[in-house]
Order: sequence, then structure tokens, then C-alpha cells
Amino acid sequence: MALSIVYTRAGIGIEAPLVTVETHLSNGLPCLNIVGLPEAAVKESKDRVRSALINANFEFPARRITINLAPADLPKDGGRFDLPIALGILLASRQIKVDDIEAYEFMGELALSGELRSVNGVLPGALAAKKAQRKLMVPLQNLSEAQLVGSSQAVGCNHLLQVCAFLHGQREIDIEDLPATKKVIEPQPDLIEVKGQYAAKRALEVAAAGRHNLLFIGPPGTGKTMLATRLAGILPEMSEQEAIESAAITSVSHQGLDTNNWRQRPFRSPHHTASAAALVGGGSNPKPGEISLAHHGVLFLDELPEFDRHVLEVLREPLESGTVTISRATRQAEYPANFQFLAAMNPCPCGHFGNPKGVCRCTSDKIRRYLLKLSGPFIDRIDMHVDVPAMTQEELKAIPDTNAEPSEIVRQRVITAMEHQIESRGKYNSMLNPRELEKQIQFDEGAEDFILAVLEKLKFSARAYHRILRVSRTIADLGGHKKVTQAHLAEALSYRRLERMLMQVA
Repeated sequence: MALSIVYTRAGIGIEAPLVTVETHLSNGLPCLNIVGLPEAAVKESKDRVRSALINANFEFPARRITINLAPADLPKDGGRFDLPIALGILLASRQIKVDDIEAYEFMGELALSGELRSVNGVLPGALAAKKAQRKLMVPLQNLSEAQLVGSSQAVGCNHLLQVCAFLHGQREIDIEDLPATKKVIEPQPDLIEVKGQYAAKRALEVAAAGRHNLLFIGPPGTGKTMLATRLAGILPEMSEQEAIESAAITSVSHQGLDTNNWRQRPFRSPHHTASAAALVGGGSNPKPGEISLAHHGVLFLDELPEFDRHVLEVLREPLESGTVTISRATRQAEYPANFQFLAAMNPCPCGHFGNPKGVCRCTSDKIRRYLLKLSGPFIDRIDMHVDVPAMTQEELKAIPDTNAEPSEIVRQRVITAMEHQIESRGKYNSMLNPRELEKQIQFDEGAEDFILAVLEKLKFSARAYHRILRVSRTIADLGGHKKVTQAHLAEALSYRRLERMLMQVA
């Protein structure tokens, strides 16, 4: 019976479900039919496969060819199915014979000449193939990505003939054929380059130590963006599991994965004209957005009030849950989005409200409308709102800044505090739920009465109250204290600048 079975992988979000390519040759008018919910790019593979087989000196069978991509109700898209379809035809027509074909999975797009072209989403497929204890054959351009899960799990080829020769044991893949991969550590901007702004630097350290969301507020040119771009430099390196998760998301996007610096934390900074779909993901075949591409890294939104309010509102659920589910009529994909949120904004439309060096020409009504572009529920989800004031002449002239610390020194304190949180609580302080907060926070004498009195006066919400407690717990961890004192709570309260600004213009 002219029937063959070849294994490959589809792409649904960051999952790679198994697809069985069943090829059947029968008598009848010559034709090639692909069934199993193929999209346009998969349907077009019949022409690419036919030309590739002929140009590789194989015979394209003049018979009725039926190719079933099972399961039939799973949508298939892209050119990744070209290689398994071509091998299925060769196996069914007895042009090649491979006894252990079930030990392999195949992914790759075919050129008309028979050469293999790279495809997206190889890393999730490599992870799934490793779990299934099969080797994955991919185009040579994708080999370094597939080998991130283990060098023995993937084989790279650059032509259909090379695939067939390898399967027959006629040719091993030479090490000289493999693309060179090297680990590149790009230097991060250093905190020591930021003059002055000691309070903002301290807030950045607290935010890094507890994985807290942070908003910088200040006049133009005070260093808000400079501070934000230095957050990644004081964070610890990603673990291998975190790096694999982050790389898998990049792999399924259309941006391509750079395997030379895949261990570096992502830092995403979309422009304020970005749409909601660009931030959270979307499309008929849902692709990851900026919040998922920032998974285990930093998402920085500069000029925060300039973003459309609807765009900011779609961030509310991911900021709480750490995931985003994109639903369409025929598709649904869930992407992780556990990112650290960082933003910067001016205090008013002209940027000089509260700036002693500038003249603010905005009315109270204008300032209020500007600030109210950010909704209350969205503001509540930001742990820290920090003032970044204009610097004095003395600070600007201080060369070098003798009080400044390099990022590496700050980074070591952050790592120590984060390790303590994982050892004692199993998670970072920003992830503690209210019940866990009650167990983990022990107040010093008078501290609890102090915070309750302040909350009553300032009318903070319950969510804001819990965020203040989380930040105060991180401040205590940085100082090596078991109990949260009144000083820790006062510092945490000082990081709620936006509520105080709204009270000033009320």
C-alpha cells in the first residue's frame, strides 16, 4: 500500500502540537490534494514541493496524491510543512526508504530548487520534539535556535538531497557546515552615567529588587528615560528556563530570534502611537504583542499620557495575571506576559508643573485633564510613582559624581534581596497576594497604626494599600530587616506621587 506517515509540528501560540502528515498514492487522474484545515500558504506548498522534487532529480508521481494533515480540526499555516510533505511523497512512492522515520520530526520551507529556507517557531517545536524523544530536522539557518534545547536533539540541512542522504546514513552533517554561534553580552548602560537623581535611583533599585511597576514623573530633560534604560543593567541574568520561555515567544513572532544574545533580558519600548493589538498581540492568526515579547524583561512606555487611553486599559488584566489570551472567531492563543512595567511622563502638558526652574502656563483644569488620561484602576496597578525633579547647577557641574554608584554594586544588592525573597517566600514581593502579605509582613511597634491613619487621610484604595505594603516589604529586605518599620512605610508612601498631584489640582 502506497502510504507513508511523517511527523511535524504546527504552531498555536507558543505551543507546538504534533501534526501527522499522512500521504497516500492511488490510481486516478494525476492531482495533489491537501486536506486537514490548511491555510493558503500550506495549500500553495503543492507547487513548491513539485518543483523542488523535480529539481532535486526525483520523480513527481503521476498519480492521485492525497495528503492529510492530522488532526483535521487543527489550523495549519506557514511553509513549515513543505519538507514533511515532500518526504511523505518520496516515502509513499518508494523513492526513498527509511526504517526509523518515526524517530524524526521535520520542519522547513522548500525553495523551488530544493533548498531549505528558515521558518518561524522552531524553538517551541524543538522543545516538543525533545519531550517526545524524537530528533528534529530543520533548515540550517534554524539549527542554532533548535539546539538551544540540546545540541543532540536537532539536525540542520540546507537541501532536500542532504536530508535524504542523512536519513539513508550516506552522509553525516559535518561540523563545518553548522553556522557559528557565539554568546554576545551587550554592555548595558550604567547608572553611574546618571548625575544626581539619588531619590530616583533609590526608587529604581527598590523596583528592581521586588519586581515592582514604576512610573517616573518629571519635567523634560531630567533623566527619566536615562534611568529607565538602566533598569535591565541592575537586574540578575535570566535563568535558563526564563530565557527559553522568552526566546520561544520571540521565535513565534515575525522578528526572528538572535541566538547570540538570547540570555539577555528583553527591553521593549514601543512608540506612543502603538495600537492595542501591537501591545497585547492580535491578528487573524494571533501573534504575540509587546507585552509578551517583554516576558521576563522590561516594558517601557515613554510619554505615558500620550498613549491612547483604550490602549493603556488593555494592559490592566496582564499587569495582574501575567498572561494574555487573544481570542478570534476561529483561533485562540494564550501568551505569557510576566513583565516589569516601567513608564515615564511629564507632570502637565507643558511639562513644568511644580518645576521651580520653569514657568508652567497650564491651568489647573488642563493639568487635571492631562493626568486623568490615566484611569484610576490603571494607576492603582503601578506600585511606585516617583518624582524626578530638575537638577541643580551644582549637580550638573559635578564631574565626576563622587556619590554615584555603578550598576554592578546596585545589582549585587538587588540580587541579594531577590534571593532572600525566593528563599523565604518562594516568589517576589510584587507577586504576593493579600493572604500571603498578612503572613509575610510583621509590623514594628506603631507601624501598623501609622499606615492605617495615613490611608484613612489619603483615601487610598485597597489595591493601593496592598501595593504600599509590598513595596515596604522590599525596602525592608534591601536593608536586611525582618520587620517593616514606620520608616519603611513612609518611604513606600513617598512613592505614590501621582495621587498627591491629583490632590493638588483637585
